[in-house]
Amino acid sequence: MRLWLSKNSEVPIKEQLVTQFRLAILSADLPAGQKLPSTRELARRYKIHANTVSAAYRELEERGWVNFAHGSGVYVRKFDADAQLEAELDLDQIISEFLKLARGKGFTLNEIRTRLRHWLEMQSPDHFLLIEPDVQFRKILAAEIHAATGFPVTECSLDDCGKREMYFGAMPVAIYGQGEVVRAALPPHSHLLLLRLRSVTEALKNEKRPSPEDLLIVVSQYPDFLQWSRAVFGAIGLDPLSLEFRDASKRGWQRGLESSTFVITETITEKIIPPGVKARVFQMLSDQSIADLQNYVSHLQAA
Repeated sequence: MRLWLSKNSEVPIKEQLVTQFRLAILSADLPAGQKLPSTRELARRYKIHANTVSAAYRELEERGWVNFAHGSGVYVRKFDADAQLEAELDLDQIISEFLKLARGKGFTLNEIRTRLRHWLEMQSPDHFLLIEPDVQFRKILAAEIHAATGFPVTECSLDDCGKREMYFGAMPVAIYGQGEVVRAALPPHSHLLLLRLRSVTEALKNEKRPSPEDLLIVVSQYPDFLQWSRAVFGAIGLDPLSLEFRDASKRGWQRGLESSTFVITETITEKIIPPGVKARVFQMLSDQSIADLQNYVSHLQAA
């Protein structure tokens, strides 16, 4: 995994490390069970203090992203959701046993196929149910999912996701880091599609480095989007004088946007950017998760 660290950024090195490791885990750049570089190795490679790396690793452990193995190192935590996904690989065996039982009772393959198709069509979801505790983040993700798939998206919080009526005709989806909590709240045997966020590497691919004369204004109604952007741009060493961050929920945020080289924003705030202002939308979901959602919808429509 590549890290971008800037000692001249107003964002502390520890925060740069924590943010980039979190995004790498959420995007699967760092898979479950992956061993992280040692404190000494990271400190030597990036010429930073070992205590800073240790503090970042401790914060990641406290937030539940990594585990410390005594005498062995630091590893990306394996969420219970991963174990659940592995258990679902037994589905083929269940199907095999079902077919054996049905054939044993004298049903033909054509009869089995016809009845299965009937039941599957009855159960086919007609919308996604996005389960996410953060209201603002939820709206951004819902807008991205709908824009990418054209499939209806409803939303709910963790408090509401235990209600059975929420799942009628729905395919539940959640961000990978929330998978454990969401699965615990879902009715038994419910399906759940886990989505990944874009890593720093994916977000910056094919991007040209702005010139010192450029003025980039990051605008969002979502505080975490501003925080992530600040950490990412600070880490790659962009001149703080060429960057400006604005909270679109506050009065006067639109003033002077037209003087920027371009505005960086997310799907929701893009809709209220004034006409004539060049806006570039940062996609929160990973390209692979977008492809997974699109494939899911395509299979539903082809069934």
